[in-house]
Order: sequence, then structure tokens, then C-alpha cells
Amino acid sequence: MTPLRALLAVLLCVVLAGCGDDNPFPEGSTMWRIRERGVLVVGTKFDQPMFGYKDPVSGRITGFDAEMARLIAKDLTGSESNIRFVETVTRERENFIAQGVVDLVIATYSITPTRARLVTFTDPYYYAGQDLLVRIADTTINDLSDLDGKTVCTAKGSTSSDRLRAEAPGAALEIVDAYSICVPALMAGRVDAISTDDTILLGLLDQHPDMFRLVRKPFGREPYGIGVRREDIGFRDYLNGLIARWLRDGQWDRAFKDTIGVSGATSEESRPANR
Repeated sequence: MTPLRALLAVLLCVVLAGCGDDNPFPEGSTMWRIRERGVLVVGTKFDQPMFGYKDPVSGRITGFDAEMARLIAKDLTGSESNIRFVETVTRERENFIAQGVVDLVIATYSITPTRARLVTFTDPYYYAGQDLLVRIADTTINDLSDLDGKTVCTAKGSTSSDRLRAEAPGAALEIVDAYSICVPALMAGRVDAISTDDTILLGLLDQHPDMFRLVRKPFGREPYGIGVRREDIGFRDYLNGLIARWLRDGQWDRAFKDTIGVSGATSEESRPANR
């Protein structure tokens, strides 16, 4: 090939989108690396119906957080199927991000100042209120003030436990690794209530409607964010752009309707304002 033809070939290659290089993200960025790898690795819960739940029959991860993650995978890799979910319990979320076990965590992850010193959060993509789940026959608990002398189950490392200590100091807390551990304890009467975000409790109620009832007196308001590696501002800004788009174009609403919405819950209090 003559030098002139070689130069023309290079110029043609540039014009035609870089000789087949279809990665639109800045080289070296987290988005670029995920695109090159072809798979998004996501930390989420496997035991929280309506947010992150592993179906025991199909093995599919379902719920609102899972659907948010699939939308990210579709934008990054071209397909929502290019995703690998890693079970991430509450107390391991920061470790999994820092150690690079996952690219991001989307797991009913409340944004707090303490956590924000360890990871970088996106803008809130969801708001939840804390509530109480009790046995259906138990008429003694109808409000936060009824917890004196009662045993309440909640998860280790959660903001729910911090709020209970502050607002229900007379309650005895049973702190466990996952909310799924609280369910048999409540059934057997070893604890008197489960307390965490209301939408998580709705998922547990949906599984056991004849055994439990939701008190429906929410207290506190929890903003959920997507957690990424500390100071990965580029990835955070990219995800913030996606969240804003989903709120504008209806994808957020469709995900809510298909997951949390099946319980009869409405999105007015949970939905962030359009940005």
C-alpha cells in the first residue's frame, strides 16, 4: 500500500467510527472498562421481595433494584442480559465496593454521612419510610410507642437499627445479617416485630399475608442511592444522568409498577422529583 493510500485508509477508518471500536465512553473510565468487559457486575440483595429477590425456582433476580440495574446494563453494554448479580448483605456493601467485587451496589442502600465517607453515592433514586411488621393476631403493637419491652428484629449495619435506638429506646433489638432471618423468628414468636423500610416489609408481607400485618405508621424518610467506588465521580455523574432520564421518560414508573406496585403501593412518596 502506498503512503497516500495508507493515509486515506486511516482517515476513512476515523470517519467510520474508529474501525469497529464501538465503545462511546472515555477510555479508562469505569464505564469504558465495563463496556470492554461486556458485563456489569452488581451487588444487590437476594432476600428482599420487590427490591432484590432470587426466585427459588428460576434463579432470576427480581425486584425494583434489579430492574434499575438491568437498565444500567442495557445502557452500558447494549443489553440488559449482560449483567451478573452478586448477593450483597447490608454489612458487606462498602467492602464489596472498595474491594472491587462489584462495579456498583444497588441494594436498598440508604444514603448517610457515615457511608458517604466510604463510598460515593448517586442522587436518590427512591425514598422509603421505616415501619413495623408484626404478627396478624398481635394487637398490642400499633405504633412506635408500643415497642417498650418488645423485641424488634432488624439488620446489622442498617439505618433502621440506628433510628430504633433513637426513637424506641425501650425496645430490645435483635440484630441479624439479613431480614430473611427475621421472618421465621417473628413467626415463632422469638421476636415481636420486624422493622425496616416500608417497601421491604411490603415484600415480606406479600409472601406471608395470612401471618403478618404492616402497622402502616411510617417514621423517618430514607433516600436510596447507588453506591460506587470512593471518588469515582465520573461513574457517579453518568449514573445520575441515567436516573434523571428514567424519571423523565417513564422507565422509573414502569419499573415501579412491575415490582413494588403489584403490592398496591403507590409511588407518590417514593418517587424523586424529575431532574
